[in-house]
Amino acid sequence: MTKSRTADESVKDDKNKKSILPRIFRRKGKNKRGPDGDIFAEKDILFAFEIFFYFRKRSGEQVHVQERSCGGISDNKEKLFRNRSSRVGRLNLSVLERPRIKGFDRVQEYRIFVGTWNVAGKSPNIGLNLQDFLQVGGYSDIYVLGFQEIVPLNAGNVLVMEDNEPAAKWLALISQALNEPRDEVDDSNVSIYYKESRSTSGLFSQKSSFKVLSKNYGVDNPLVKTCNCEVEACGVRPRTRKPGEFVDSGGSGSEEECYSMSRHASYEVRNNGKYCLIASKQMVGIFLAVWVRSELVQHIGHLRMASVGRGIMGCLGNKGCIAMSMSLHRTSFCFVCSHLTSGEKEGDELKRNADVAEILKSTQFPTICKTPDSQIPEKILDHDRVIWLGDLNYRISLSYHDARTLLEVNDWDALLDKDQLMTEREAGRVFDGWKEGKIFFAPTYKYWHNSDAYAGEMTKSKRKRRTPAWCDRILWYGNGIEQLQYIRGESRFSDHRPVCAVFKARVDNSNNGRHRKRCSSVGAGIPLDEVMPQRHSFYEY
Repeated sequence: MTKSRTADESVKDDKNKKSILPRIFRRKGKNKRGPDGDIFAEKDILFAFEIFFYFRKRSGEQVHVQERSCGGISDNKEKLFRNRSSRVGRLNLSVLERPRIKGFDRVQEYRIFVGTWNVAGKSPNIGLNLQDFLQVGGYSDIYVLGFQEIVPLNAGNVLVMEDNEPAAKWLALISQALNEPRDEVDDSNVSIYYKESRSTSGLFSQKSSFKVLSKNYGVDNPLVKTCNCEVEACGVRPRTRKPGEFVDSGGSGSEEECYSMSRHASYEVRNNGKYCLIASKQMVGIFLAVWVRSELVQHIGHLRMASVGRGIMGCLGNKGCIAMSMSLHRTSFCFVCSHLTSGEKEGDELKRNADVAEILKSTQFPTICKTPDSQIPEKILDHDRVIWLGDLNYRISLSYHDARTLLEVNDWDALLDKDQLMTEREAGRVFDGWKEGKIFFAPTYKYWHNSDAYAGEMTKSKRKRRTPAWCDRILWYGNGIEQLQYIRGESRFSDHRPVCAVFKARVDNSNNGRHRKRCSSVGAGIPLDEVMPQRHSFYEY
């Protein structure tokens, strides 16, 4: 009798326990408060059971219908539950089984066009077309364009004041080639500096013309020159949004702080083209200009310029380099445009080696990052990706007659065996650890004016005769960069042929960094795509 009563009491207790959930589910549209004060609704409980049964099924445990019925759920609710549960099995819930990692890695690839051209002191004419040259392999994300001898290397330009008018012309031509289709070219934009130089006179008008064009084609320079560590760490994008949108209340950074960064990251692009100028600098005849797609400007920071003179007395700017440093997302880049010591006498290659060594040693970028533990590079080789371009002036160690014989049969390999740059690199005396693509084009120097003939064929003086050589080169340093093309152009504008290379560079676009604690967001833990469910004539001038 006692056992019977005990059994009846046990059944009664079980029924009381099972009746709790049905009472919750019967109260439609009403939220309930849990033991910790958290508010929950019917759909939240259903989803919790879906996850629970899904993982029990994945672990091989038997799930009974009695458990799914939750001790008294009505037939309609059980049917709804089964339908929702069957959909859970088709979702990609693998991210919930993986351990949560701090931050996440994202790698993007960008195309970088690099071009170098010694223009022999000639100012470009208004009809010079750069479009075919700059569109090698299609449009790129970044254009790095370096020139040498954009002005004659005379005493006035070297010792007194450099002429900025040619630089302004090159900027106008580049902008036209990148931002205006050929059938929509308007020469009025290119000739703006002609109008200004006619209306005013003196060196001031030349300098102001270059500054005006740099400002019109570029962005608000003070912004790209500042530190953007905080912006990239927050993953902030320069768009209009509410101050509290996507901001995690558990982060130590305030909503106002992140919103302030978002406003700071909203760079003003002054021109309306696809590409804008982010940096340009001239040192006597050396000129470097860097253009990027307009939508990339928001991710560029720490932009700094430096120059090293290696010319007359070992310090003037007729020879030397201009270097530019910047960060794209969380990856640092350095571009070096140089014009090294000329000459093809024996031992001149050692002077060029010394130029390279001094440039690497003396180039120092200013510190602008305000983050205490920042590791923003200040030397060339400290950067993640480095590209060196220019007229390096290394020659071929052969007589003109022997070199000409090999040129007639296009025996590039035999000529390259005598190339001074390759010889010095293999010996470890210069550019140790750097890379250069395979050369499949003819030597780029020295051509007769407006001709496809090398200058040595047109002169009778052996003293003025120059052995053809690959003076114009592009090298790179660091991992995460791959060369896609390495070619030369065929313009007859100068005694040098232009050379270009197209690179594919990997860029770290992760939110995982040393500043995440100061400004965290909901998307900073797991990428969105993992959280969401998934179903199974540049030729004749």
